[in-house]
Amino acid sequence: MTTDVTRDVVPLRQAVRAWFLISLQTFGGPAGQIAVMQRTLVEEKRWIGQQRFNHALNYCMLLPGPEAQQLAIYVGWLLNGTRGGLVAGTLFVLPGMLALLILSAVYILWQDTTVVTALFAGIAPAVLAIVAQAVIRVARRSLTHPVFVALAVAAFAALALFGVPFPIVVATAALAGWLVHRLAPHVFKAANGHGGDGGPAPLIPDDALHHAQPSWRSAGKILTVGLVAWWLPVAAVALFLGADSVFTAQGLFFSGTALVTFGGAYAVLAFVAQRAVEVYGWLSPGEMVRGLALAESTPGPLIMVVQFVAFLGAFRDPGALNPWAGALLGALLTTWVTFVPCFLFILLGAPYVERLRHNTAISAALTGITASVVGVIANLALYFAEHTLFGEVFTWAWGPLSIRLPDLGTVSPIASAITVAALAMTFVLKWPMLRVLGICALLGVGTILLS
Repeated sequence: MTTDVTRDVVPLRQAVRAWFLISLQTFGGPAGQIAVMQRTLVEEKRWIGQQRFNHALNYCMLLPGPEAQQLAIYVGWLLNGTRGGLVAGTLFVLPGMLALLILSAVYILWQDTTVVTALFAGIAPAVLAIVAQAVIRVARRSLTHPVFVALAVAAFAALALFGVPFPIVVATAALAGWLVHRLAPHVFKAANGHGGDGGPAPLIPDDALHHAQPSWRSAGKILTVGLVAWWLPVAAVALFLGADSVFTAQGLFFSGTALVTFGGAYAVLAFVAQRAVEVYGWLSPGEMVRGLALAESTPGPLIMVVQFVAFLGAFRDPGALNPWAGALLGALLTTWVTFVPCFLFILLGAPYVERLRHNTAISAALTGITASVVGVIANLALYFAEHTLFGEVFTWAWGPLSIRLPDLGTVSPIASAITVAALAMTFVLKWPMLRVLGICALLGVGTILLS
Protein backbone atom coordinates (compact mmCIF):
# COMPACT_ATOMS: atom_id res chain seq x y z
CA MET A 1 0.00 0.00 0.00
CA THR A 2 3.07 2.20 0.06
CA THR A 3 6.50 2.24 -1.47
CA ASP A 4 8.90 1.62 1.39
CA VAL A 5 12.55 0.83 0.93
CA THR A 6 12.55 -2.93 1.29
CA ARG A 7 15.44 -4.65 2.98
CA ASP A 8 14.72 -8.33 2.52
CA VAL A 9 15.72 -10.43 5.50
CA VAL A 10 15.24 -13.50 3.29
CA PRO A 11 14.90 -13.58 -0.52
CA LEU A 12 11.31 -12.83 -1.49
CA ARG A 13 11.08 -15.97 -3.64
CA GLN A 14 12.08 -18.10 -0.66
CA ALA A 15 9.57 -16.29 1.55
CA VAL A 16 6.79 -16.84 -1.01
CA ARG A 17 7.46 -20.59 -1.01
CA ALA A 18 7.38 -20.64 2.79
CA TRP A 19 4.12 -18.69 3.02
CA PHE A 20 2.53 -20.90 0.38
CA LEU A 21 3.41 -24.05 2.36
CA ILE A 22 2.12 -22.42 5.54
CA SER A 23 -1.13 -21.52 3.79
CA LEU A 24 -1.77 -25.19 3.01
CA GLN A 25 -1.60 -26.06 6.71
CA THR A 26 -3.78 -23.32 8.19
CA PHE A 27 -6.55 -25.58 9.45
CA GLY A 28 -8.12 -25.45 12.87
CA GLY A 29 -8.81 -21.80 13.45
CA PRO A 30 -6.35 -19.32 14.96
CA ALA A 31 -4.87 -21.85 17.40
CA GLY A 32 -3.72 -24.20 14.66
CA GLN A 33 -2.70 -21.35 12.37
CA ILE A 34 -0.54 -19.68 15.01
CA ALA A 35 0.97 -23.09 15.79
CA VAL A 36 1.96 -23.60 12.16
CA MET A 37 3.66 -20.20 11.97
CA GLN A 38 5.32 -20.74 15.34
CA ARG A 39 6.76 -24.06 14.22
CA THR A 40 7.80 -22.92 10.74
CA LEU A 41 9.04 -19.38 11.30
CA VAL A 42 10.37 -19.47 14.87
CA GLU A 43 11.54 -23.06 15.39
CA GLU A 44 12.42 -24.52 12.01
CA LYS A 45 13.57 -21.66 9.77
CA ARG A 46 14.70 -19.38 12.62
CA TRP A 47 13.57 -16.32 10.70
CA ILE A 48 12.15 -14.51 13.73
CA GLY A 49 12.82 -14.65 17.47
CA GLN A 50 10.22 -15.87 19.94
CA GLN A 51 9.80 -12.57 21.76
CA ARG A 52 9.48 -10.68 18.46
CA PHE A 53 6.87 -13.22 17.31
CA ASN A 54 4.97 -12.81 20.59
CA HIS A 55 5.10 -9.02 20.35
CA ALA A 56 3.57 -9.10 16.87
CA LEU A 57 0.91 -11.57 18.04
CA ASN A 58 0.01 -9.35 21.00
CA TYR A 59 -0.67 -6.41 18.70
CA CYS A 60 -2.77 -8.54 16.38
CA MET A 61 -4.84 -9.82 19.31
CA LEU A 62 -5.92 -6.25 20.00
CA LEU A 63 -7.26 -5.68 16.48
CA PRO A 64 -10.59 -6.58 14.91
CA GLY A 65 -10.37 -9.34 12.34
CA PRO A 66 -8.58 -12.70 12.09
CA GLU A 67 -5.48 -12.36 14.27
CA ALA A 68 -3.62 -15.24 12.61
CA GLN A 69 -3.81 -13.64 9.17
CA GLN A 70 -2.80 -10.31 10.63
CA LEU A 71 0.16 -12.01 12.30
CA ALA A 72 1.19 -13.40 8.90
CA ILE A 73 1.01 -9.88 7.40
CA TYR A 74 3.08 -8.48 10.28
CA VAL A 75 5.81 -11.13 10.00
CA GLY A 76 5.78 -10.85 6.20
CA TRP A 77 6.30 -7.09 6.60
CA LEU A 78 9.22 -7.70 8.97
CA LEU A 79 10.83 -10.09 6.49
CA ASN A 80 10.25 -8.32 3.18
CA GLY A 81 8.60 -4.97 3.78
CA THR A 82 5.21 -3.99 2.40
CA ARG A 83 5.35 -6.45 -0.49
CA GLY A 84 6.17 -9.22 1.98
CA GLY A 85 3.15 -8.33 4.08
CA LEU A 86 0.90 -8.30 1.02
CA VAL A 87 2.22 -11.68 -0.14
CA ALA A 88 1.96 -13.32 3.27
CA GLY A 89 -1.55 -12.04 3.96
CA THR A 90 -2.85 -12.92 0.48
CA LEU A 91 -1.42 -16.43 0.47
CA PHE A 92 -2.79 -17.00 3.96
CA VAL A 93 -6.39 -16.73 2.74
CA LEU A 94 -6.06 -17.82 -0.92
CA PRO A 95 -6.28 -21.66 -0.51
CA GLY A 96 -9.26 -21.38 1.83
CA MET A 97 -11.01 -18.93 -0.49
CA LEU A 98 -10.59 -21.23 -3.51
CA ALA A 99 -11.58 -24.34 -1.55
CA LEU A 100 -14.71 -22.72 -0.17
CA LEU A 101 -15.69 -21.40 -3.62
CA ILE A 102 -15.56 -24.95 -4.97
CA LEU A 103 -17.46 -26.39 -1.99
CA SER A 104 -20.09 -23.64 -2.27
CA ALA A 105 -20.64 -24.57 -5.92
CA VAL A 106 -20.82 -28.25 -4.98
CA TYR A 107 -23.43 -27.40 -2.38
CA ILE A 108 -25.52 -25.45 -4.87
CA LEU A 109 -25.31 -28.22 -7.48
CA TRP A 110 -25.95 -31.28 -5.35
CA GLN A 111 -26.91 -30.13 -1.86
CA ASP A 112 -25.11 -33.30 -0.76
CA THR A 113 -21.61 -33.12 0.61
CA THR A 114 -21.40 -36.62 2.09
CA VAL A 115 -18.00 -37.48 0.65
CA VAL A 116 -16.67 -33.99 1.35
CA THR A 117 -18.00 -34.18 4.90
CA ALA A 118 -16.28 -37.54 5.38
CA LEU A 119 -13.06 -36.06 4.07
CA PHE A 120 -13.23 -33.21 6.53
CA ALA A 121 -14.35 -35.54 9.32
CA GLY A 122 -10.91 -37.10 8.98
CA ILE A 123 -9.16 -33.73 8.83
CA ALA A 124 -10.85 -32.43 12.01
CA PRO A 125 -9.00 -34.83 14.36
CA ALA A 126 -5.72 -33.84 12.71
CA VAL A 127 -6.62 -30.23 13.40
CA LEU A 128 -7.21 -31.17 17.02
CA ALA A 129 -3.66 -32.53 17.16
CA ILE A 130 -2.36 -29.25 15.69
CA VAL A 131 -4.19 -27.27 18.33
CA ALA A 132 -2.91 -29.51 21.14
CA GLN A 133 0.61 -29.03 19.83
CA ALA A 134 0.03 -25.26 19.77
CA VAL A 135 -1.00 -25.15 23.42
CA ILE A 136 2.06 -27.11 24.53
CA ARG A 137 4.59 -25.22 22.41
CA VAL A 138 3.31 -21.74 23.08
CA ALA A 139 3.00 -22.51 26.81
CA ARG A 140 6.52 -23.89 26.99
CA ARG A 141 7.99 -20.74 25.46
CA SER A 142 5.70 -18.10 26.98
CA LEU A 143 4.94 -19.25 30.52
CA THR A 144 8.43 -18.72 31.90
CA HIS A 145 7.32 -17.69 35.41
CA PRO A 146 4.52 -18.84 37.77
CA VAL A 147 2.92 -15.39 37.42
CA PHE A 148 2.45 -15.97 33.68
CA VAL A 149 1.09 -19.46 34.34
CA ALA A 150 -1.49 -17.90 36.66
CA LEU A 151 -2.47 -15.37 33.98
CA ALA A 152 -2.93 -18.15 31.43
CA VAL A 153 -5.07 -20.20 33.81
CA ALA A 154 -7.13 -17.13 34.70
CA ALA A 155 -7.72 -16.33 31.02
CA PHE A 156 -8.81 -19.92 30.34
CA ALA A 157 -11.18 -19.91 33.32
CA ALA A 158 -12.66 -16.55 32.39
CA LEU A 159 -13.46 -17.76 28.87
CA ALA A 160 -14.40 -21.40 29.53
CA LEU A 161 -16.20 -21.08 32.88
CA PHE A 162 -17.60 -17.57 33.06
CA GLY A 163 -18.08 -16.56 29.43
CA VAL A 164 -16.18 -13.30 29.88
CA PRO A 165 -15.99 -11.40 26.56
CA PHE A 166 -12.64 -11.75 24.83
CA PRO A 167 -11.77 -8.02 24.77
CA ILE A 168 -12.19 -7.85 28.56
CA VAL A 169 -9.88 -10.84 29.01
CA VAL A 170 -7.19 -9.25 26.84
CA ALA A 171 -7.53 -5.83 28.51
CA THR A 172 -7.35 -7.38 31.98
CA ALA A 173 -4.26 -9.39 31.02
CA ALA A 174 -2.57 -6.24 29.74
CA LEU A 175 -3.39 -4.41 32.97
CA ALA A 176 -2.12 -7.37 35.01
CA GLY A 177 1.16 -7.40 33.08
CA TRP A 178 1.63 -3.68 33.70
CA LEU A 179 0.89 -4.05 37.43
CA VAL A 180 3.32 -6.97 37.78
CA HIS A 181 5.99 -4.87 36.10
CA ARG A 182 5.34 -2.02 38.55
CA LEU A 183 5.21 -4.19 41.67
CA ALA A 184 7.58 -7.06 40.85
CA PRO A 185 9.87 -6.16 37.93
CA HIS A 186 12.13 -9.11 38.73
CA VAL A 187 9.48 -11.38 37.22
CA PHE A 188 10.25 -10.03 33.76
CA LYS A 189 14.01 -10.23 34.28
CA ALA A 190 13.64 -13.90 35.19
CA ALA A 191 11.42 -14.50 32.17
CA ASN A 192 13.86 -12.81 29.81
CA GLY A 193 16.62 -14.99 31.13
CA HIS A 194 14.87 -18.07 29.80
CA GLY A 195 14.20 -16.81 26.29
CA GLY A 196 16.84 -18.84 24.47
CA ASP A 197 16.40 -22.42 23.36
CA GLY A 198 19.98 -23.23 22.39
CA GLY A 199 19.29 -23.03 18.65
CA PRO A 200 20.86 -20.74 16.04
CA ALA A 201 20.19 -17.03 16.40
CA PRO A 202 17.08 -15.91 14.47
CA LEU A 203 17.49 -13.70 11.41
CA ILE A 204 15.23 -11.11 13.07
CA PRO A 205 16.61 -10.80 16.62
CA ASP A 206 14.35 -10.03 19.54
CA ASP A 207 16.14 -6.78 20.38
CA ALA A 208 16.58 -5.25 16.90
CA LEU A 209 14.41 -2.41 15.63
CA HIS A 210 12.79 -2.52 12.21
CA HIS A 211 14.30 -0.02 9.79
CA ALA A 212 10.96 1.56 8.85
CA GLN A 213 10.51 4.95 10.54
CA PRO A 214 6.89 5.86 11.34
CA SER A 215 5.80 9.19 9.89
CA TRP A 216 2.59 11.07 9.27
CA ARG A 217 3.34 11.19 5.55
CA SER A 218 3.76 7.43 5.29
CA ALA A 219 0.71 6.80 7.47
CA GLY A 220 -1.38 9.15 5.35
CA LYS A 221 -0.33 7.40 2.16
CA ILE A 222 -1.14 3.96 3.56
CA LEU A 223 -4.48 5.14 4.93
CA THR A 224 -5.50 6.74 1.64
CA VAL A 225 -4.54 3.78 -0.55
CA GLY A 226 -6.03 1.31 1.93
CA LEU A 227 -9.39 3.08 2.19
CA VAL A 228 -9.66 3.45 -1.59
CA ALA A 229 -8.84 -0.22 -2.12
CA TRP A 230 -11.37 -1.20 0.55
CA TRP A 231 -14.33 0.89 -0.60
CA LEU A 232 -13.87 1.27 -4.36
CA PRO A 233 -15.38 -2.18 -5.20
CA VAL A 234 -18.37 -1.44 -2.94
CA ALA A 235 -18.92 1.89 -4.67
CA ALA A 236 -18.59 0.20 -8.07
CA VAL A 237 -21.29 -2.41 -7.42
CA ALA A 238 -23.57 0.26 -5.98
CA LEU A 239 -23.07 2.40 -9.11
CA PHE A 240 -23.42 -0.32 -11.75
CA LEU A 241 -25.79 -2.80 -10.06
CA GLY A 242 -27.84 -0.50 -7.87
CA ALA A 243 -27.71 0.69 -4.28
CA ASP A 244 -30.50 -1.75 -3.41
CA SER A 245 -28.79 -4.81 -4.93
CA VAL A 246 -27.73 -7.79 -2.85
CA PHE A 247 -24.10 -7.01 -3.72
CA THR A 248 -24.23 -3.52 -2.23
CA ALA A 249 -25.94 -4.89 0.88
CA GLN A 250 -23.27 -7.57 1.25
CA GLY A 251 -20.43 -5.13 0.68
CA LEU A 252 -21.73 -2.71 3.31
CA PHE A 253 -22.73 -5.37 5.84
CA PHE A 254 -19.48 -7.34 5.74
CA SER A 255 -17.39 -4.15 5.70
CA GLY A 256 -19.02 -3.26 8.98
CA THR A 257 -18.55 -6.78 10.29
CA ALA A 258 -14.81 -6.53 9.61
CA LEU A 259 -14.62 -3.69 12.13
CA VAL A 260 -16.33 -5.52 15.02
CA THR A 261 -14.74 -8.98 14.89
CA PHE A 262 -12.88 -8.58 18.17
CA GLY A 263 -12.10 -11.89 19.82
CA GLY A 264 -12.00 -13.92 16.64
CA ALA A 265 -14.68 -15.27 14.37
CA TYR A 266 -16.72 -17.04 17.04
CA ALA A 267 -17.38 -13.75 18.78
CA VAL A 268 -19.12 -12.27 15.73
CA LEU A 269 -20.61 -15.28 13.92
CA ALA A 270 -23.76 -15.25 16.04
CA PHE A 271 -24.43 -11.70 14.85
CA VAL A 272 -23.63 -12.62 11.24
CA ALA A 273 -25.91 -15.66 11.38
CA GLN A 274 -28.79 -13.69 12.86
CA ARG A 275 -28.59 -10.91 10.27
CA ALA A 276 -27.89 -13.15 7.27
CA VAL A 277 -30.71 -15.57 8.12
CA GLU A 278 -33.41 -13.47 9.75
CA VAL A 279 -32.90 -9.99 8.27
CA TYR A 280 -31.48 -10.54 4.77
CA GLY A 281 -32.73 -14.11 4.16
CA TRP A 282 -29.57 -15.08 2.29
CA LEU A 283 -29.66 -18.66 3.64
CA SER A 284 -31.39 -20.90 6.17
CA PRO A 285 -30.23 -21.65 9.75
CA GLY A 286 -29.22 -25.18 8.72
CA GLU A 287 -27.21 -23.85 5.80
CA MET A 288 -25.41 -21.46 8.12
CA VAL A 289 -24.35 -24.41 10.26
CA ARG A 290 -23.19 -26.38 7.21
CA GLY A 291 -21.25 -23.37 5.95
CA LEU A 292 -19.55 -23.05 9.31
CA ALA A 293 -18.58 -26.73 9.21
CA LEU A 294 -17.05 -26.28 5.76
CA ALA A 295 -15.16 -23.16 6.86
CA GLU A 296 -13.81 -24.95 9.94
CA SER A 297 -12.52 -27.77 7.75
CA THR A 298 -10.81 -25.71 5.05
CA PRO A 299 -7.52 -23.80 5.40
CA GLY A 300 -7.59 -20.17 6.35
CA PRO A 301 -9.47 -18.04 8.90
CA LEU A 302 -12.85 -19.26 10.13
CA ILE A 303 -14.41 -15.92 9.25
CA MET A 304 -14.14 -17.15 5.65
CA VAL A 305 -17.63 -18.59 6.27
CA VAL A 306 -18.96 -15.17 5.21
CA GLN A 307 -17.91 -16.07 1.68
CA PHE A 308 -20.26 -19.08 1.75
CA VAL A 309 -23.04 -16.85 3.08
CA ALA A 310 -22.52 -14.31 0.31
CA PHE A 311 -22.25 -17.00 -2.39
CA LEU A 312 -25.64 -18.47 -1.52
CA GLY A 313 -27.31 -15.10 -1.04
CA ALA A 314 -26.08 -13.69 -4.37
CA PHE A 315 -26.88 -16.92 -6.25
CA ARG A 316 -30.50 -16.72 -5.12
CA ASP A 317 -30.88 -13.00 -5.80
CA PRO A 318 -28.44 -12.10 -8.60
CA GLY A 319 -30.49 -9.26 -10.06
CA ALA A 320 -29.62 -8.76 -13.72
CA LEU A 321 -26.62 -11.10 -13.56
CA ASN A 322 -26.42 -14.80 -14.25
CA PRO A 323 -26.84 -16.63 -10.90
CA TRP A 324 -23.36 -18.17 -11.09
CA ALA A 325 -21.76 -14.85 -12.02
CA GLY A 326 -23.69 -13.18 -9.21
CA ALA A 327 -22.61 -15.84 -6.71
CA LEU A 328 -18.95 -15.43 -7.71
CA LEU A 329 -19.16 -11.64 -7.52
CA GLY A 330 -20.84 -11.71 -4.11
CA ALA A 331 -18.32 -14.18 -2.69
CA LEU A 332 -15.27 -12.30 -4.00
CA LEU A 333 -16.60 -8.89 -2.93
CA THR A 334 -17.32 -10.18 0.56
CA THR A 335 -13.89 -11.77 0.85
CA TRP A 336 -12.30 -8.51 -0.31
CA VAL A 337 -14.04 -6.23 2.20
CA THR A 338 -13.44 -8.74 5.01
CA PHE A 339 -9.67 -9.05 4.61
CA VAL A 340 -8.44 -5.78 3.07
CA PRO A 341 -8.89 -3.98 6.44
CA CYS A 342 -6.41 -6.46 7.96
CA PHE A 343 -3.67 -5.23 5.63
CA LEU A 344 -4.57 -1.64 6.46
CA PHE A 345 -4.41 -2.18 10.24
CA ILE A 346 -1.01 -3.90 10.12
CA LEU A 347 0.79 -1.78 7.54
CA LEU A 348 -0.50 1.37 9.25
CA GLY A 349 0.28 0.36 12.83
CA ALA A 350 3.30 -1.96 12.66
CA PRO A 351 5.99 0.77 12.38
CA TYR A 352 4.62 2.41 15.53
CA VAL A 353 4.22 -0.88 17.41
CA GLU A 354 7.83 -1.78 16.61
CA ARG A 355 8.98 1.36 18.44
CA LEU A 356 7.02 0.33 21.52
CA ARG A 357 8.98 -2.88 22.07
CA HIS A 358 11.62 -1.07 24.14
CA ASN A 359 9.04 0.75 26.23
CA THR A 360 9.17 -1.41 29.35
CA ALA A 361 5.69 -0.54 30.65
CA ILE A 362 3.98 -1.26 27.33
CA SER A 363 6.09 -4.36 26.75
CA ALA A 364 5.04 -5.63 30.17
CA ALA A 365 1.37 -5.11 29.30
CA LEU A 366 1.86 -6.99 26.03
CA THR A 367 3.68 -9.77 27.88
CA GLY A 368 0.57 -10.15 30.02
CA ILE A 369 -1.41 -10.58 26.81
CA THR A 370 1.10 -13.22 25.65
CA ALA A 371 0.41 -15.26 28.78
CA SER A 372 -3.34 -14.93 28.32
CA VAL A 373 -2.99 -16.13 24.71
CA VAL A 374 -2.05 -19.56 26.06
CA GLY A 375 -5.36 -19.67 27.92
CA VAL A 376 -7.21 -18.43 24.85
CA ILE A 377 -5.69 -21.15 22.66
CA ALA A 378 -6.43 -23.77 25.33
CA ASN A 379 -10.07 -22.64 25.37
CA LEU A 380 -10.23 -22.89 21.58
CA ALA A 381 -8.70 -26.36 21.82
CA LEU A 382 -11.41 -27.39 24.27
CA TYR A 383 -14.12 -25.95 22.02
CA PHE A 384 -12.76 -27.75 18.99
CA ALA A 385 -12.36 -31.05 20.87
CA GLU A 386 -15.96 -30.92 22.09
CA HIS A 387 -17.32 -30.33 18.60
CA THR A 388 -14.99 -32.85 16.96
CA LEU A 389 -15.48 -35.80 19.31
CA PHE A 390 -19.12 -35.32 20.30
CA GLY A 391 -22.30 -34.84 18.34
CA GLU A 392 -23.97 -32.56 20.87
CA VAL A 393 -22.69 -29.97 23.33
CA PHE A 394 -24.88 -28.16 25.84
CA THR A 395 -24.32 -25.26 28.24
CA TRP A 396 -24.69 -25.75 31.98
CA ALA A 397 -25.21 -22.52 33.89
CA TRP A 398 -25.31 -21.79 37.60
CA GLY A 399 -24.99 -18.22 38.76
CA PRO A 400 -22.01 -16.64 37.01
CA LEU A 401 -20.77 -20.04 35.84
CA SER A 402 -21.47 -20.99 32.23
CA ILE A 403 -19.78 -24.21 31.18
CA ARG A 404 -19.93 -26.05 27.84
CA LEU A 405 -20.34 -29.77 28.42
CA PRO A 406 -20.47 -32.54 25.80
CA ASP A 407 -23.24 -35.11 25.77
CA LEU A 408 -21.20 -38.23 26.51
CA GLY A 409 -23.79 -40.38 24.76
CA THR A 410 -23.02 -38.68 21.44
CA VAL A 411 -19.30 -39.48 21.37
CA SER A 412 -18.08 -40.45 17.90
CA PRO A 413 -15.99 -43.65 17.94
CA ILE A 414 -14.61 -42.91 14.47
CA ALA A 415 -13.57 -39.35 15.35
CA SER A 416 -12.07 -40.58 18.61
CA ALA A 417 -10.05 -43.29 16.86
CA ILE A 418 -8.74 -40.90 14.19
CA THR A 419 -7.89 -38.37 16.92
CA VAL A 420 -5.79 -40.95 18.77
CA ALA A 421 -4.02 -41.76 15.50
CA ALA A 422 -3.43 -38.07 14.78
CA LEU A 423 -2.01 -37.46 18.25
CA ALA A 424 0.28 -40.46 17.89
CA MET A 425 1.54 -39.32 14.50
CA THR A 426 2.10 -35.78 15.83
CA PHE A 427 3.65 -36.40 19.25
CA VAL A 428 5.11 -39.93 19.05
CA LEU A 429 6.15 -40.30 15.42
CA LYS A 430 6.65 -36.53 15.02
CA TRP A 431 5.51 -36.64 11.40
CA PRO A 432 5.13 -33.43 9.37
CA MET A 433 1.71 -31.88 9.70
CA LEU A 434 0.89 -32.16 5.98
CA ARG A 435 1.46 -35.92 6.17
CA VAL A 436 -0.75 -36.16 9.25
CA LEU A 437 -3.49 -34.15 7.53
CA GLY A 438 -3.32 -36.31 4.40
CA ILE A 439 -3.47 -39.62 6.28
CA CYS A 440 -6.34 -38.44 8.48
CA ALA A 441 -8.25 -37.25 5.41
CA LEU A 442 -7.85 -40.71 3.85
CA LEU A 443 -9.04 -42.31 7.07
CA GLY A 444 -12.13 -40.10 6.98
CA VAL A 445 -12.94 -41.11 3.41
CA GLY A 446 -12.31 -44.72 4.35
CA THR A 447 -15.18 -44.57 6.82
CA ILE A 448 -17.55 -43.99 3.91
CA LEU A 449 -16.23 -46.99 1.99
CA LEU A 450 -16.54 -49.27 5.01
CA SER A 451 -19.98 -48.11 6.10
